Amino acid sequence: MVDLFALAAFAGLLIYAACTDVASLTIPNWISIAMAALFAPAALATGMPLSEIGMHFLFGLGMLAVGFFLFQANIIGGGDAKLLAAASVWTGFPAFMPFMFWTALAGGVLAVLLLAARRVFKQAEANPPFVNRLLKHQGGVPYGVAIMTGGLMALPALPFVLDPLTLP
Repeated sequence: MVDLFALAAFAGLLIYAACTDVASLTIPNWISIAMAALFAPAALATGMPLSEIGMHFLFGLGMLAVGFFLFQANIIGGGDAKLLAAASVWTGFPAFMPFMFWTALAGGVLAVLLLAARRVFKQAEANPPFVNRLLKHQGGVPYGVAIMTGGLMALPALPFVLDPLTLP
């Protein structure tokens, strides 16, 4: 039961982060902090060894360093880098490859769709402000949506998900 609450918290924070990123092109710090902080009690409650929990946090710290360099190169935003690191704490190394595959795929599709929309649709006073922000040429890409997609698609590979074949 605890594993379901843990997965729901992870998924809920990812969805909320994506929604705020679409609405304002920002991801509040508290989302990434809460996501990372919730991992330890969830992992402890499901019986994960302390050494493995530590490895998950070290992995997330490494991803934060990678995200910092991507931010410095103006490839992703700061909120995206922090969300990527917090989600990486949950995936750890075992679920990282499906997470990154789906994140990269969703990010590419999102970027292409936004570029096409910016050519076809124009900003208008009748549009909500967030739509005009998304349609702005040279505007940002709400990469939190891609990170959410990657995280949700990687859910079956997370360490909290039990293999149905091994259940009693």
